[in-house]
Amino acid sequence: MATIGTWWMWTGFFVLVLAFILMDLFLLGGRKAHKVGFKEAAGWSVFWVSIAMGFAAALWFWLDATAGREVANLRATEFITGYLIEKSLAVDNVFVWLMIFSYFAVPIEYQRRVLLYGVVGAIALRTVMIFAGAVLIAKFHWILYLFGAFLIVTGIKMLIVSEGEADLSKNPVLRWMRGHLRITDKIENESFTLVRDGVRWFTPMFVVLVLVEISDVIFAVDSIPAIFAITTDPFIVLTSNIFAILGLRAMYFLLADMADRFVYLKHALALVLLFIGTKMMIVEWYKVPIGISLGVVAAIITTGVVLSLMATRRSATKLTQP
Repeated sequence: MATIGTWWMWTGFFVLVLAFILMDLFLLGGRKAHKVGFKEAAGWSVFWVSIAMGFAAALWFWLDATAGREVANLRATEFITGYLIEKSLAVDNVFVWLMIFSYFAVPIEYQRRVLLYGVVGAIALRTVMIFAGAVLIAKFHWILYLFGAFLIVTGIKMLIVSEGEADLSKNPVLRWMRGHLRITDKIENESFTLVRDGVRWFTPMFVVLVLVEISDVIFAVDSIPAIFAITTDPFIVLTSNIFAILGLRAMYFLLADMADRFVYLKHALALVLLFIGTKMMIVEWYKVPIGISLGVVAAIITTGVVLSLMATRRSATKLTQP
């Protein structure tokens, strides 16, 4: 696998990620149940985006000094584009998490711990998936075309299939857990399991955690092939993906109270998938410059957000008018 990552870069990155996780767990209230307000979520969101952009800058300076300006510009732009794609597609995670937490009536002060462990699980899972994908692409280049076709089909489905209210009670994983596990009737603080009369029971919080992890597996199937369309360098793919995931929990609390305002964002995400899928399908004949890819993705997402806010503002104005 061709990559710019050296052994010390890989090691340093994983040490950095582990340090961030431990910092959240032990130093910044990760073990203490509390309600994450908009101000705290906004602060954490700025922090994670700043860390990611700082990493991109450090990567650029290192490559500029060791590999030349052209390589530095290319790899740094690939990282930023991959990061933006992952951040954008992760918005769907926010909507699904809201549905899961609402279905189980999880108090907002307990949601933080579930998402913290969910993020840790997602990091481990996506690391395995990315390395597996990189190995397969290195051996079977035609897999990129399968990824492209899959993204196009997914994008079309997102555009034309109307969304109804999902019935979580019919979820096969949830039905299996209810049929095979001892699950308590109510949430027991933040506990995932407890012992009653010498018997181990699982709580609804454990069920929520499993569903959160399963949802990330589903969304990773979309987002990881999309980043491989930007670059096949596993170091760029993994770092951009993981930095986006580290900020996903903060983004959830930032958007949770206004998720219903982004009415056109799913359409924008569908267009992003269509663009990336088409880019992968035509790579044999024309390779879209990475700068253009970054601009197109940014323009689509920005347009979707702006149109959504304009539409919901007009709706709110009509409701308030006599």
